[in-house]
Amino acid sequence: MDDKISVWVVDDDRSIRWVVETALKKTGHIVTCFPAADGVVEMMEKETPDVLITDIRMPGKDGIVLLQELQAHYPDLPVIVMTAHSDMDSAVSAYDSGAFEYLPKPFDIDDLLSQVERAYIQSKTALSKGEVPSMGTNSSGIIGVAPSMQVVFRAIGKLSRSNVTVMINGESGTGKELVAKALHQHSPRADNAFIALNMAAIPKDLIESELFGHEKGAFTGALSQRKGRFEQANGGTLFLDEIGDMPSDMQTRLLRVLSDGEFYKVGGHEPVKVDVRIVTATHQGLEGLVKEGLFREDLFHRLNVVRIVVPPVRDRREDIPLLLNYFLSRAAKELSVDIKQLHGSTLDYLKNQTWQGNVREIENLCRWLTVMCPTKEIQLKDLPAELLEKEEEIRVGGDWLTLVKKDIADMLQRGDTDVAKKMVSALEKILIYEALEFTNGRRQDAAQHLGWGRNTLTRKIKELGA
Repeated sequence: MDDKISVWVVDDDRSIRWVVETALKKTGHIVTCFPAADGVVEMMEKETPDVLITDIRMPGKDGIVLLQELQAHYPDLPVIVMTAHSDMDSAVSAYDSGAFEYLPKPFDIDDLLSQVERAYIQSKTALSKGEVPSMGTNSSGIIGVAPSMQVVFRAIGKLSRSNVTVMINGESGTGKELVAKALHQHSPRADNAFIALNMAAIPKDLIESELFGHEKGAFTGALSQRKGRFEQANGGTLFLDEIGDMPSDMQTRLLRVLSDGEFYKVGGHEPVKVDVRIVTATHQGLEGLVKEGLFREDLFHRLNVVRIVVPPVRDRREDIPLLLNYFLSRAAKELSVDIKQLHGSTLDYLKNQTWQGNVREIENLCRWLTVMCPTKEIQLKDLPAELLEKEEEIRVGGDWLTLVKKDIADMLQRGDTDVAKKMVSALEKILIYEALEFTNGRRQDAAQHLGWGRNTLTRKIKELGA
């Protein structure tokens, strides 16, 4: 970029300020650094930067407060938030408070430079059109610090003031409904109903009545008028889980509701108008179902406006200790007993499990341990027999290729689609993680070890959420 961009950097960490300042000055930009947020807004009475970069957690005034003040006085100033304490609340708060972008530390300096230039260009374009960014509020609780979860948090944050239709993909037990609830809680519809419906759990002959309601006498047993889920969710959000299991005739009716915003109850003659945001979820590959003629392509495109992929636990192993401690604490509170503690060897073993049931499996294990473990500290021998059998299988049962073959067989048995894509993605994530771990985060060196170009590595990190 030929333009010299004026950038202000606000961070109490001297080393971060130095790294960012050095990188920006090398590209010809003008940089001013501040060790705290106090007084920054007042300084803008004399001079306003093109882009501002700020940390969130700082002594005195934090980055979110600074963001809110800037939104009130300088709403057209693009602000990039960077933080080492990355969770969903901070991501949502950042975007709701008007952040242009949210970058969890450690971040790639090339990404930061790219975001600065993009923020500058977008702000100039917005100013020429007279556009002003919006504001909002925050709060929530999905656990995760893994990079793949940061992608989820950022997506929720970016969608926090939107009514756009969202499709959530992920294996069973990964927490798709929690993501759907978070999307609702951080949307303009938060004060209205969130209605969840699992399409796989409803008999086919009852789905129409369940979704759209019925009039009295519409069929045998319809003794009174009943509101369906669409009416119950009016003004709010309707979450349709396992959307891939919806029968074809219901797919047609759902498409019509999405197009017209109205439907007829079973046995009804008057249209019912509703204002409902649709969020769907599936563990299946809907693209495959479309190709097989089992899911309407036009409905798929209606639902797949924005897609969020919730990673399986095996792809976010750094979150396993957090999840275990959280669910052990919650189980203890539910049962009014002391919190169990995991012995180091037990934790190490659990971190290396495949967790086919994902977060739900971890939650169930923690509840079982809270009830069944005789001591406060959980030893390896205290784990359920099936988990210890897995350990023996891994110890005795062959090399890593054997384990990979077993995982593939399990996926095929469950009826998973896109198995090859999932396995290749999982392997590439492991390669990237280990290479970056070995090179202390140096992407150029990691790419060289992997036999890739740096651009290829950067692209794969973005695509895979690695």
